[in-house]
Amino acid sequence: MKQIIATSNAPAPAGPYSQAVVVGDLIFVAGQVPRHPQTGQVEPSIEAQTHQVFANIRAILEAAGSNLSQVVRVDVYLSDMDNFQRMNEVYRTYFDENYPVRTTVGAVLRGFDVEVTVIAHKGA
Repeated sequence: MKQIIATSNAPAPAGPYSQAVVVGDLIFVAGQVPRHPQTGQVEPSIEAQTHQVFANIRAILEAAGSNLSQVVRVDVYLSDMDNFQRMNEVYRTYFDENYPVRTTVGAVLRGFDVEVTVIAHKGA
């Protein structure tokens, strides 16, 4: 049985998908872009975009009863792999040294430089 997660504290889906789905003890968060949930704005720098992506992910995880410390897998999509180091500096501020597994790939993204999806455990 799956539970659909939706919160107004993260951008509404841009298509026919859910912000997140909970199955058992796992939360699958759809790819989050750096769009501010209230204004729709996307900041120009990769650093600001990465912060916004993680603010959106945090809001969805909290709506699902979890938090960033429970993230076990992260997939990062960058429109320009030259932004990797700058994104990575921001990324590391969201996790302690017990980092989740991660894959980072280059991708064609529309109107933003980073998109992130995560899988988290639904625990304290």
